[in-house]
Amino acid sequence: MTRKHNIVILDGFTINPGDNPWYSLEALGSCTIYDRTPPAVKLERARDAEIILLSKVKLDEAALEALPNLKYISMLATGYNNVDVAAAGRLGIPVSNVPAYSTASVVQTTFALLLELAMHVGLHDASVKAGEWVKCPDHAYWKTPLLELDGLTLGIVGYGTIGQAVAQVGAAFGMKIIAYAPRIPHSVGCVPVRFVPLAELFASADVVSLNCPQTQDNNGFVNAGLLGLMKSSAFLLNLARGGLVNEGDLAEALREGQIAGAGLDVVAHEPMLADNPLLTAPNCIFTPHIAWASLAARKRLMAIVLANVSAYLAGAPINVVNNQHIK
Repeated sequence: MTRKHNIVILDGFTINPGDNPWYSLEALGSCTIYDRTPPAVKLERARDAEIILLSKVKLDEAALEALPNLKYISMLATGYNNVDVAAAGRLGIPVSNVPAYSTASVVQTTFALLLELAMHVGLHDASVKAGEWVKCPDHAYWKTPLLELDGLTLGIVGYGTIGQAVAQVGAAFGMKIIAYAPRIPHSVGCVPVRFVPLAELFASADVVSLNCPQTQDNNGFVNAGLLGLMKSSAFLLNLARGGLVNEGDLAEALREGQIAGAGLDVVAHEPMLADNPLLTAPNCIFTPHIAWASLAARKRLMAIVLANVSAYLAGAPINVVNNQHIK
């Protein structure tokens, strides 16, 4: 008799709140799906799993060592900083991620935030609905200075798939593109781009967009030092990982007018804590980590996760991020 593979999904709700069924994965084995998993019960729920699928549940070295049946992990995301991938590798557990599923949606959200910072659509919509246009003696008015993107410099930190797609849209707006990447990619796309050191990027850009993964080496790297290099008219966008930014330093930079504004889809602790200093910082706008979450993107995610698990079951895992650590 063929062994039935035990698949456990630890936090599946955001991927499938009801519109993106797990049917294809359920056909691959015995599939237990949890909408959310608090830390206190994650080991109990994962105890018998051969395959774990997760997004935000954390699996550190101690947790991995406590799961002797675990043979494979597939993230339900591109980022994999919630799993100790080096420890997983030492235990012989491949960890796969889901690359490039949300690029179009993330780029769309990046420019939604940037355009709101530049044009203040929400502010003016509220003004019109409050009757200010009806009472205005002129055919047009604006509540705050408006910014044209054409000719401005867009600095992109991380120049992978998403960074290059952000550059393409920025160039379509007439922006000049500069970028920083620890290793310049072999293919940089069709948009003219100049690679510069990180400090030069922060000092030169009118808009800084973070599009890099979070690693142990770059936690909180956007700090008072880098923010202090930015133009007072510049914006910071973060649609990557909240932990890349020192949130206290960013809040202070916004309060002191060191930079003009920030647009954030992510924060260091999600869901956001009530005492996050950015909640009361001026000119800081948020979306609640939704850049990845269009239905089209989540369907692509589901298809890639299915391919990941199927490839593991066939003995040839794909999209593995810790090959260098596997014994």
